[in-house]
Amino acid sequence: MKRFLVMLFACLPCLASQMTRAQTPVAPVSIPVPTLSARAWILIDYATGQVLAEHNAEQRLEPASLTKMMTTYLVAEALADKRLSLQQPVVVSERAWRTQGSRSFVPVNGQVLVDDLLKGMVIQSGNDASVALAEAIGGSEPAFASMMNQTAKRLGLKDTNFLNASGFFDGAQPNHYSTAHDMARLAAALVRDHPEIHRLHAVKEYTYAGIRQYNRNRLLWADPTVDGLKTGHSNAAGYCLTATSLRAPRRLVSVVLGAPSDEARARDSLNLLNWGYLAFDAIKVYGKGQTVSQFKVFKGAKNSVRVGVTEELIIPVPRGMAAKLTTQLESRQPLLGPVHLGTKVGTLKLTLGGQAWGEYPVVALEEVPLAGFFGRLWDTLVLWFR
Repeated sequence: MKRFLVMLFACLPCLASQMTRAQTPVAPVSIPVPTLSARAWILIDYATGQVLAEHNAEQRLEPASLTKMMTTYLVAEALADKRLSLQQPVVVSERAWRTQGSRSFVPVNGQVLVDDLLKGMVIQSGNDASVALAEAIGGSEPAFASMMNQTAKRLGLKDTNFLNASGFFDGAQPNHYSTAHDMARLAAALVRDHPEIHRLHAVKEYTYAGIRQYNRNRLLWADPTVDGLKTGHSNAAGYCLTATSLRAPRRLVSVVLGAPSDEARARDSLNLLNWGYLAFDAIKVYGKGQTVSQFKVFKGAKNSVRVGVTEELIIPVPRGMAAKLTTQLESRQPLLGPVHLGTKVGTLKLTLGGQAWGEYPVVALEEVPLAGFFGRLWDTLVLWFR
């Protein structure tokens, strides 16, 4: 059953992470959603996490090589934390070398740079490279899978469980699963938290050991605005694709799971992305650091504080309905000094045609130090008699 929902990301350290999860039906769109062949699919707005359209998006399915998005995320974290370096050699174990499915053809017991393994995994979808990286970070692939699941919980992926780093199994493996919605959350986290690694997903080919292999994401050739993200396929999972497209000022993320063919997953994804850009307008509500209002401050060196949003707030609205968008600002009262820059002090609630359209944190745009003794004493009396 196709639904249009406003569903907001949880547990992500960005603007979208602080939005209230809602289940409010989206207002009708003027352009019908295309008919797709995949078993499950979803389209989200990257900046807000808002679901623009979905079908069976919470159904647990095998993700095949979409699993490698989480492996890539953990490799990116290890690089950022200096636990790995791109020029660090990794010894390829026999276990990694013997991994079946798509391969980068790394040599058994040979030393391969992290940079080559990362490109082999991201561009070539090499299962052998995935296992080698997992062993380099976790010591063993089972230990790395545990790290994957811990990170999944941290990112708010509530219907995901990983058993290995590649997503490859010799047959069906129902205990290795995710959902279209969780894969969209993961894709958005990868783009947001590790943009330098995300850029690798737009590379169309990579040559290692004299073997040139092409990125399996057909959309990289079909649409110049597509810059990732990951394909997957197995007999049990069908053909899967997580795609992301940037058509300024908006980025959309699509996920299709269980399409019947390579061509079908590409067609479904492109149709979904095109529909999202056509059916929704990008409405700028506030700019980054723009003063939305001033809130009263008690026991502060100043009587008020300027408040606004941390990032530019551009939201998707069904085409032609921007005039029906309204805002309501709620403050946390009483607001007591000191107030620190960036502290959440309220909530911006959006309504579209009488329906809830998302909630966003409002933060202090300046410091308000603690008032002196007599100022605090006076405000204590004021609050006492409120």
